[in-house]
Amino acid sequence: MPGRTGASPQGLIQRHDLIAALDRAAKKQVTIVSAPAGSGKTSLLRSWSEHAGRPTAYLSIRPDQYDAQLFWLALLDAVRRATGNSEPPPTAPGFNGPDAVRAELAAADAEFVLIIDDLHELSSAEAIAQLTALLRTLPTGVHAVVATRGQSTLRLQRLRLLDELAEIRGADLPFTDAETRELLATAGITLTERSVAVLRERTEGWAAGLRLAILSLAGHPDPERFVAEFSGTDRTVAEYLLTEMLERQPAEVQRLLLRTSVLDRVNGELADLLTGTQGSERILLALEDANAFVVSLDHERTWFRYHHLFRDLLRLELRRTDDVHQLHRVAASWFEEHGDVAESTRQLQAAGDWTEAAELLNDHALGLTLDGQAATVAALLRSFPSGGGVRGLALAHAVAELNRGRPDEAVAHLEVARADLTTAPADRRHRVRTTIAALDLLAARLRGNFDGVIERVEALPSATSMSTADVVLSNDARATALLNLGVSAAWSLRLAESEKYLLEGAGTAREIGRPYLEVACRAHLGFAATRDSLIRVRRYCEDAIEQATRHGWASEPVIAPAYITLAGALSWTGDFDQAEGWLGRARDAVSAGGEPGTQLLLHLASATLSAGRGRYEDALTALVAATEVRMTGRHALMSRILGWMVEMRVRLGQLDKARATLAAVDERLVPTAEIRNAVAVLRLAEQRPDAARAELRPVLAGTAPRNPRLSLIEAYLLDAQASLALGDGDAARTATERALHLAEPDRIILPFVMTDSAPLLAGLPSHSTTHAALMTEIIDATSADPVGLVDALSRTELRVLRYLPTNLTRPEIAAKLSVSLNTVNTHVRHIYTKLGATDRSTAVQRARELRLLSAGRT
Repeated sequence: MPGRTGASPQGLIQRHDLIAALDRAAKKQVTIVSAPAGSGKTSLLRSWSEHAGRPTAYLSIRPDQYDAQLFWLALLDAVRRATGNSEPPPTAPGFNGPDAVRAELAAADAEFVLIIDDLHELSSAEAIAQLTALLRTLPTGVHAVVATRGQSTLRLQRLRLLDELAEIRGADLPFTDAETRELLATAGITLTERSVAVLRERTEGWAAGLRLAILSLAGHPDPERFVAEFSGTDRTVAEYLLTEMLERQPAEVQRLLLRTSVLDRVNGELADLLTGTQGSERILLALEDANAFVVSLDHERTWFRYHHLFRDLLRLELRRTDDVHQLHRVAASWFEEHGDVAESTRQLQAAGDWTEAAELLNDHALGLTLDGQAATVAALLRSFPSGGGVRGLALAHAVAELNRGRPDEAVAHLEVARADLTTAPADRRHRVRTTIAALDLLAARLRGNFDGVIERVEALPSATSMSTADVVLSNDARATALLNLGVSAAWSLRLAESEKYLLEGAGTAREIGRPYLEVACRAHLGFAATRDSLIRVRRYCEDAIEQATRHGWASEPVIAPAYITLAGALSWTGDFDQAEGWLGRARDAVSAGGEPGTQLLLHLASATLSAGRGRYEDALTALVAATEVRMTGRHALMSRILGWMVEMRVRLGQLDKARATLAAVDERLVPTAEIRNAVAVLRLAEQRPDAARAELRPVLAGTAPRNPRLSLIEAYLLDAQASLALGDGDAARTATERALHLAEPDRIILPFVMTDSAPLLAGLPSHSTTHAALMTEIIDATSADPVGLVDALSRTELRVLRYLPTNLTRPEIAAKLSVSLNTVNTHVRHIYTKLGATDRSTAVQRARELRLLSAGRT
């Protein structure tokens, strides 16, 4: 039996049986409403949301939604509006939509409803998979309703098995006789019971058909005869009703409906432009209130769409009366002026203006990709005529191929773009040349050809030499070029150049409102700073991670370089547990088969951590994996990778394999500090300390190429071991002290661990070193006995002493050492007592006088 019905706001009727069904369904986790177009899904859900009496987020997916990010941004916005959160969502690629929406839902009231209408418009497989995962794991108290045409693309079988999935299908939605009568009465139409039954039977209760009939019945001189004649195929009936409706509408409404039907979505301003009149928004609002096939798309009811069947029929009628192509051109101009390049391109394509559409997409493909619309770029490219009939799309194709991780294919398109540049209009050449340069850099970087990038790039075009239009269109390319140039310089170990380019790229990205690009630049800055300061490395990495987390990109590949670099820096300082955590996050963020430079860096960081923990077999496995990364050029860190491979083989007793690895090293790498150190390790294992010292002389003299502090510290320690083997204790102590001096500012421990230097430290008299506190930490990391260290202070007191020259507070020192504040306070009191000090500065001064701390330690 049908339930009682009543009028709702906006002229809908309350379908109480269906509303009751939705109420029952809401006791489960998810409800799917699947039915054909025009079945009344949207009207039902709106009525139910008004009836529900609980916070409700409602999203109607816009037509042809290809991009996952834009879908999640819209859904997050809808949820935030429902929860009263006014914070605008981020607008850049890499936005972690599912996590952001889940967090917002979890923070909502205990009872919350999420309604997603028109799921069939979502054409992104990625978004469908992510939405499926979200619906399977909704926070407690949240119920979701998803409406779609036909069968749902969501894979929710698990919820069905758990009896947490409710379904309302097309067969449940047809109007009953009573509901048809109520609908007619709401519209002020009176029919006999028989005519109501006939109308309901002929439409089979189809909501859209009933509303079409009601629009034609309004004011009809003989409604009974109209119902009797209401028959035919769907198309025949729809065309007849369309004609009847249009003839009965005022001329201005007819003009608006027809001329705006060229669009998938329309607002008042755009409708005014297409009709040449004013007041279109008022008409659209009135049409929606009358349920005349007009549906608002946003909370403020500023954007509208027509029922798809209605829109298609309007377009059919429009072709008989108007210049459709000109309407598309007018719409294209409006969308371009308002920054919607994708929709402007679609309108130009619909107008058949292929050359202009190609030029627009070519100019903005990079910017669209940086806005998270890479899938839209690909879809727009597919919409051009096939067979190469449209020229001028080479840059857009190159962007699409690079986004797919196919640099070789992208390079082929860039060659076409370079050839086309000679015939391009003079006013476009500057920005096209800048874009080609930026994409050249990205392609080379993705191929791992870092030296080639540096060699090919001359000067990037200066913004001061460009027109205002060129500046606007070239800024994306320029910032992207600076990013790729900075990354390539970093991985060629041109670290000062890298830092310069990356800082400039980050600043440019911030100026033009590209936070994703800014984070990408900052994620690599830590590696660029490894040349001189681990403190700056950590600051750069932590700043990038904080910014990425704020934008919801903490799990995205864009921030992986910061995770990897931070893990490496922590391994250098012996903070192996922390390094393990950051390395785990890096592995989660780096996709399989991703950028070769990042893959190589990840393997090297894994090897560094394993070597620091004495897991030489694991370290060797990671190093071998690094050598197998497919790259066109050679990463400048290859000398370190190959050198450490030799060292790991020596430590594993594989001397013959170590010699074979050395024999295969590229002759250009043989003179580097890393390879010389590896040879010295092998010579020491061969009981040839004099040969080891000879190999180390260029490294210690600073003449060996690529001589960062890590390699120099290791070289001093190896020289000390060789000196000790030769019976020269004084030279061994001097070399050890120099290694400690280099390690002290950044507390570098890794070289001491990798070279098993505990015996060297044990033989260093406590009164002759200024690095007793650092030696304590090294001894701890090597698990050796603290022989020869200062007796006055305990090992734990020496660890606290190391932090007294810094600006860290006692609670912060406690956190660094993973001990309680009371423990730190106790150690500080003991330090003061043993050093005869009454305050922190006096204790530091006294420790330096006793050579327990380096004078340069800050």
